[in-house]
Amino acid sequence: METTSLEPSLHTVKAVLILDNDGNRLLSKYYDPELYPSIKEQRSFEKNVFNKTYKADDEIAFLEGMTIVYKSSIDLFFYVVGSSQENELMLMAVLNCLFDSLSHILRKNIERRCLLENMEGAFLVVDEIIDGGVILESDPQQVLQKVNYRTDEIPLGEQSVTQVLQSAKEQIKWSLLK
Repeated sequence: METTSLEPSLHTVKAVLILDNDGNRLLSKYYDPELYPSIKEQRSFEKNVFNKTYKADDEIAFLEGMTIVYKSSIDLFFYVVGSSQENELMLMAVLNCLFDSLSHILRKNIERRCLLENMEGAFLVVDEIIDGGVILESDPQQVLQKVNYRTDEIPLGEQSVTQVLQSAKEQIKWSLLK
């Protein structure tokens, strides 16, 4: 009987997907080139994932030897894919970080139109969380700090009192330095 030893690896994430409510790709990054090498295979996998998860209330699925954690919001589905041996809690931490970071960037409007308008920010967030399948960060505040989405970009009416006061202090400081 042949046994395969599973060597520990930092490459825990195989793919990150964001699909719309029809199962169409809005954002995808595959980190294992051998997993689904062609666009056709990737799209087929994405359709299978969507068909298995779009009506389910679960947060985890197993498909084609992959562990998939997912979350939906209005008309978007967020997926983080790992191998079948991967720790679901680690994958869920990545998913939550992605969702919370995008929620901040999209000003809590987690919907298709807002995502498409801020696609560059979405790619920056994904790149700060994962690099080549290796999880770099799971804290949304650290991710937001690295991609420089500052709170002064939020309209005044949506800011907290503390944020408004901090913004005012910075403006006064800059006017005194001029």
